[in-house]
Order: sequence, then C-alpha cells, then structure tokens
Amino acid sequence: MKRNQAFALLSSLSIVVMQSCGSNAQNAALQPPKSNYIFSSVRDIPALPVTNQGRSGTCWSFSTTSFLESEIIRLKGERIKLSEMYFVRSAYLLKAQNYILRQGTARFTEGGLNHDPIISLAEFGLLPQSEYTGLPGTKKQHNHVKMFGELDSTVKKYADPANQLGAGWRQEMPAVLERYLGKVPTEFNFKGKTYTPRNFLTYTHVNPDDYLTITSFTHVPFYRPFVLSIPANWSYERFYNLPLDEFIANIDHAIDTGFSLALDLDASEPTFGVEQGIGVLPEKEEYGKVILTDIRPEKKVTQEMRQQAFEQFNTTDDHLMHIVGKAKDQNGNVYYTCKNSWGTQNGRQGFMYLSVPYMKMKGISVLLHKDGLTDSAKRKLNFGN
Repeated sequence: MKRNQAFALLSSLSIVVMQSCGSNAQNAALQPPKSNYIFSSVRDIPALPVTNQGRSGTCWSFSTTSFLESEIIRLKGERIKLSEMYFVRSAYLLKAQNYILRQGTARFTEGGLNHDPIISLAEFGLLPQSEYTGLPGTKKQHNHVKMFGELDSTVKKYADPANQLGAGWRQEMPAVLERYLGKVPTEFNFKGKTYTPRNFLTYTHVNPDDYLTITSFTHVPFYRPFVLSIPANWSYERFYNLPLDEFIANIDHAIDTGFSLALDLDASEPTFGVEQGIGVLPEKEEYGKVILTDIRPEKKVTQEMRQQAFEQFNTTDDHLMHIVGKAKDQNGNVYYTCKNSWGTQNGRQGFMYLSVPYMKMKGISVLLHKDGLTDSAKRKLNFGN
C-alpha cells in the first residue's frame, strides 16, 4: 500500500493480517465471519497465482506485475513470472533522481501507482522472478522497513543544497538497494538464450507505449489527458479522463474482450471486507453492519457523489490490485474479481470481489492496454492504433 495509514488500516481490519500491508498470516486457525455471498464466474482472465508483498509498501508493483504477466499470456501465450522487486528497485532510482534534483520538494515514499512499472520497464527493461527475487541469501519474505529507512535518509542528505554532495547518490542508492534486494544481473539465460533486461522486454512482446490509465473526475475536462493530483503520482504521469458511465463501460469492455486491468482504489472503507473478500457500498448506514455477510441494497453512485468524495478526501488512493474478471452473486449482482497481493490467507484465497457501486465511487483509476478501450473511447481520447 502507499502510505503509513495503509499499514494501520490492515492491522485494524483483521486480526488475521498479522503483518502490515499483507503477509502469510500465522494464525490461520482464526476463521473470518461467515459470509453468505456466493460468487459464480462471469468472465475470467488468465493470471498467475496470488503472491504476498509482505512488509513492503509495494502493492503498486505487485498489481502491475500481475497485470503484465497476464498481458504476456495474452500477447505471447506464455506464462512468465516477473520480478516485482526489479520494478521496485528501478522506481526507487527514478524517484531518488526526482526528489534530489527538486531539492526535497517532491515525494519519496515506498508507494506508487500502476504506471510506475510501465515507466520503469521503458527505462530499465524487466526480469523474470527466477533471476531477481529481491530476497537475497536466506530471506523468505519481503520486509522493507530498514531498507526504506536507509534510502530515505540518503536522498534527504543529497537533496539538501547546503551539503554540496553532488551526484554521489548515483552510486550510493544502487549500493543500498543491492545490499537489501540483491545484485541485478546484466545478462541471464532464459530457455537456452541469453538476454539483458532490455531485450527480455522485447521477448515478452510488451510495448510500454500501448498502455494508458483512465479515470473519471469533473474538476478537469473530459476526453483530455491531465496530471491527476494525488500524492502517489510522484512522476506527474498523465491520466485520460472519461465520464463515469464511460469509465465503467470501458472497464467492462476490456474484461469482456479478454483484457485485464490494474486498479488503484480506496481500500479504507469499513465495507472493504478483507476477511470476507468483498468490497461493497451500502445504500443505508445501518446496512454497513451486515452487508459484508448478507446481501443488501447498495448506493446509486453518481458522478457528483464520486467527485465530492474525492475532493473531501473521503476517497483516497491507498491500495492497488489486479482486475482479472467479473462474477455474480446469487442475486445476479455484478462484481469485479480482483487479485490481491496479501497472500492466499486473506480475502477469498487471495481474491477480492468489488461491486459495481464500490468501483464507481472508490475506483480511482485503471491501467489497461489501448486495445481494451471501446472504439468510442479510442476516438474521443485520440488513442487509436
């Protein structure tokens, strides 16, 4: 997750979540409250198994890495487990440069957004998990507490003009990352051939220019790209703005035509039920007590409601997941099937089901391949072939 509040959020949500921001919980004997929701699949997009980000604020990398793995399946028909930590390492180098050259006035945190790995792979390529786990030595689980502390103190030291330290960070930052995440291979063997991270990107058929992020807000014009002003957008990346109904229609179209999406959302709602694996938006306040276990009517979300929640900071971007399909409950209500990165002991074997009202109100943005857009959106956004 992207902020310190996210660590507190998960601790308070469930006693099952024993470590901040997801983990392989040791207390598996504690069962979540029974939920009467029964989901049946409507559409499933191929994806690799659920992973666990451990004690690292890197859901942005895990969600987009999973998304890219599904893209490689779609584009190449090959299942390749990619390295989340190579994207994390690459993003830290880019964030450090941005922070230091802006003399400490930019953002330097563990967090990020779905487009960060796209930016990173365009610059540094990508690696399979087998070549770069980010777990050197005997480490079994990601824990970035100490590493981030060192990285943070390093960039702050170099960002202070009074220190006159020059560009020494270009050697010091990679050294810290190597100590905690391991050494990056300059070349490696994959299926009998030698690759670098850059030409391995070519092998996967992933083209970073083919991806965009769509969203829906009224404080900027529709159908134009703009820099979304949220804390995690350290790279000042542009988003494409659509009316709410078209935003949802493009998510549906992508899934229905075989494209998955990487999602940024607000997971701080009390009805984002980690234990039950459900995210819903109750129509009435009193439904909030039971809606995670029993189906109740949900809000009819409008564009105005969504905007107001965003501008009042009731909607915040604090988690990212991978949308891998759609499902229905026993009453016919539609949900988005989301692969999470908190291990298989959270949610429903690691998956969350988000209702359409929840997505309309709390889904900040989605990253997708341009071919997943509707023809209408391609024309209006000038994002054709």
